[in-house]
Amino acid sequence: MYLSCGDSLFDVFADPETDVATIGLKGRVGGSPLNVALGLARLGHQSSFFTKLSSDIFGKRLTGFMDREAIGREFAIPTDRHTTLAIVSLSEAGSASYDFYIEGTADRSIEPDEVPASFPDELLGIHLASYSTVTEPTASALAKLAKQESGRRFISYDPNIRASIEPDLDLWRAKVRELVPLSTLVKASEEDLEQLYPGRAIDAVLSDWLDLGAEAAVVTRGEHGAVAALKNGLRAEAEGLSVAVVDTVGAGDTFQAALIAWLIENGRLSRDGLQSAGAADLDALLAFAIRAAAVTCSRLGADLPRRADLGLADL
Repeated sequence: MYLSCGDSLFDVFADPETDVATIGLKGRVGGSPLNVALGLARLGHQSSFFTKLSSDIFGKRLTGFMDREAIGREFAIPTDRHTTLAIVSLSEAGSASYDFYIEGTADRSIEPDEVPASFPDELLGIHLASYSTVTEPTASALAKLAKQESGRRFISYDPNIRASIEPDLDLWRAKVRELVPLSTLVKASEEDLEQLYPGRAIDAVLSDWLDLGAEAAVVTRGEHGAVAALKNGLRAEAEGLSVAVVDTVGAGDTFQAALIAWLIENGRLSRDGLQSAGAADLDALLAFAIRAAAVTCSRLGADLPRRADLGLADL
């Protein structure tokens, strides 16, 4: 089992309208760590989610969605707070920008004393990401969880900067400094790095994160592929795949889920497993994650691939 934590929301897309007095909306389940849970479940891995789920219409849809997609809710906490909504605007190239309706919402309201004191032995790892790591009280709850479980289990972390929610980039930088030493794998996008460390080279940031304690660090570069480095000294760079892009919503989360799935299936989901990895392993890891993310880019919203979409047999 792999546990994702935090953001659970609806991405809401506005239909093109010619009448300024009307607006048509289409919503789709989203949230960076929930997307990762979905990606793992669709790739055949037992996946669970730790968040608060609202009793409102969106929360009920989230609950139904998780049940349909076999995402475990045993760690979810019920609440009457509203569900977070992300209004998605797409550029002509399909890249997404977001406006959030988020004040006092369900996934931002986890209290530190609501973190489970223990987990079953079959829990392999924990994933943390995005605004839930910097917005209180959920940020303190997830930091407590990471400190509690680091060293016991594989921890993956994706800063996934959302400055429209928390504009204080110094706070994001401080959170990265706090969570990277607790993490086994850190993944970020090139856009994240441009916000966190303007002008710094990717390799310099990767080296910093490895020095802080991560065993593996990866940066995605959109259509230009990805770069990865391991503490054992290996470095790899992979080209992107050409695909007809509908939008990029969920692409980074797909990449993250595919990284975790590949590590599980190839016996590398541990510090020891990463320390003993070779160049071929790192190349194969990036190639698989890029291929999975390309599928999501070819679809509307965070519609992550199943094993069959990647030509994989069932587990």
